[in-house]
Amino acid sequence: MAERANRKVREGIVTSNKMEQTVVVAQRRRVQHPLYKRYITLTKKYYAHDEKNECNVGDFVRIMETRPMSKLKRWRLVEILEKAR
Repeated sequence: MAERANRKVREGIVTSNKMEQTVVVAQRRRVQHPLYKRYITLTKKYYAHDEKNECNVGDFVRIMETRPMSKLKRWRLVEILEKAR
């Protein structure tokens, strides 16, 4: 039986939960500029499937890559690591 490859896992902060069963997760990372050597913050947005609508804005979550669920959704919620205050 063929074994499935490891799926990508990301962690980020929920920036929007206004859609039904969908959250927008922003992953921020600090990288050094190749020429100017200054650190800049890059933000990448992921649309993730939230089956139970349990996420709120500000939650720190872990998402995992999955099959395409819609035009933009290719990730699903694994767990909420930290609830928003």
